[in-house]
Amino acid sequence: MAVAQYTIWFVCIDILHLIAYNISKGGAFMGQATFSVRMDENLKNDFDSLCADFGMSMTTAINVFARAVVRERRIPFEIAASSAGRPRLSGTEAFSALRAQAKENGIQDMSLDEINEEIRRARYGEGS
Repeated sequence: MAVAQYTIWFVCIDILHLIAYNISKGGAFMGQATFSVRMDENLKNDFDSLCADFGMSMTTAINVFARAVVRERRIPFEIAASSAGRPRLSGTEAFSALRAQAKENGIQDMSLDEINEEIRRARYGEGS
């Protein structure tokens, strides 16, 4: 047989494997959709190179990621912001700091009316 005939034969076998795989997964062929992603060019080139090292295309890697997300119903890795250099305290931390400061100043038992009066005096520069 000529090389072209072998190639056609292998393509036919690949198509039969694809059909068998799709039948084993529930029947009909699923439609394909295309979407595009914008990313930094250097990141794209690094990602493409790494995928090639893994022996897959970027499309295959993205599909692996999407399948993992759907299967696990979560992002399959932790996404977290660095706590270093955090500009603000959390609500609980801020409240705890205020309570500690009030206790230090002996004003932890002030009523709301007393607090409002203190604010009024501070705004209008009245002494206590």
